[in-house]
Amino acid sequence: MFDFSTVVDRHGTWCTQWDYVADRFGANDLLPFTISDMDFATAPCIIDALRHRLDHGVFGYSRWKNDEFLVAVDHWFRQRFNTPVDTNTIVYGPSVIYMVSELIRIWSDIGDGIIVHTPAYDAFYNAIEGNQRTVVPVPMKKNAAGWEGNMAALEAALARPENSVLLLCSPQNPTGKVWTQEELRVMAELCARYDVAVISDEIHMDMVWGEHRHIPWNSVARGKWALLTSGSKSFNIPALTGAYGLIGDEESRMAYLSALKGRDGLSSPSVLALVAHIAAYQDGEPWLDALRHYLQDNLHYIAEQLNSAFPNLNWQPPEATYLAWIDLRPLNIDEHALQKILIEQEKVAIMPGYTYGNEGNGFIRLNAGCPRSKLEQGVQRLINGIHSLQ
Repeated sequence: MFDFSTVVDRHGTWCTQWDYVADRFGANDLLPFTISDMDFATAPCIIDALRHRLDHGVFGYSRWKNDEFLVAVDHWFRQRFNTPVDTNTIVYGPSVIYMVSELIRIWSDIGDGIIVHTPAYDAFYNAIEGNQRTVVPVPMKKNAAGWEGNMAALEAALARPENSVLLLCSPQNPTGKVWTQEELRVMAELCARYDVAVISDEIHMDMVWGEHRHIPWNSVARGKWALLTSGSKSFNIPALTGAYGLIGDEESRMAYLSALKGRDGLSSPSVLALVAHIAAYQDGEPWLDALRHYLQDNLHYIAEQLNSAFPNLNWQPPEATYLAWIDLRPLNIDEHALQKILIEQEKVAIMPGYTYGNEGNGFIRLNAGCPRSKLEQGVQRLINGIHSLQ
């Protein structure tokens, strides 16, 4: 029913991943597998809804707090996660990271510690340090079964009075870990015990694979908390802008909305983002399920090719996200030398693991959200680059 194999040329569309790859990698002529957007056109139901809204022709100030949007969010959480949403707790924002930054400002003071599991999404570091807070890393552990959080180290960090917020990534980027119900329950209890607020970034919630299940934070939450997310990753619509969240307590919710509207003047959302979210959550499920199947096949293709070329890697697809977090440490190669070869010789851009903190050293992150023909080229260039170092 849906075509994910036809290549859509994104050049000349002001595309960050394609047109501005030189900003991060220093060269323009690279095949990119970088930031987490996809090379697929969005769901037909979204395009149809946008066309219908464009035909209206008037694009004045709009409101996000309308029944269609609130009901669509509740419907999605019930349908996909069997978790109802109290629509009174819903708030809106231009992006998840904006909302993260605003809640950091509300729930902590300058100089406070913000706890993150590492390796961590690089925008987390920017949001914390850009707000004059301190990153408090809690390194995750990698074992034969995958990634796990260090609960003892987390509790030690939570117990320190200068640490005000746990910034959780669920599912976790870049490792692709899916937190279990028990892990989330323990984290919620520990944060409540030490009076630490929780910001849970759940933007990859729809991209969970196999037997793993995403558990929304609002189903375990205690104390001060916020769940932040968007349809932007799942339906490839980040350029429309727009995110939303749930903030548990009314005082924090009002403080957030006051800053959004009063200080920042951002309370009138992009009406096209609202239209896209409503269409996605009401009618986009068949498209998303087909996309998820395609992405899982892509991740298995990466595993087959890498493990055939380098059997000692034994790389396994992540539990979540379309981002292949690949541990190259068994190959004992210089990651900086590899990046140089990938860029200058193989003409491919793949995110180096050290982008995500010290715990990312020795890894790379390859975006598999693309047609198979592009992925085949990228994986082969990666294999060629590694062979050049051996």
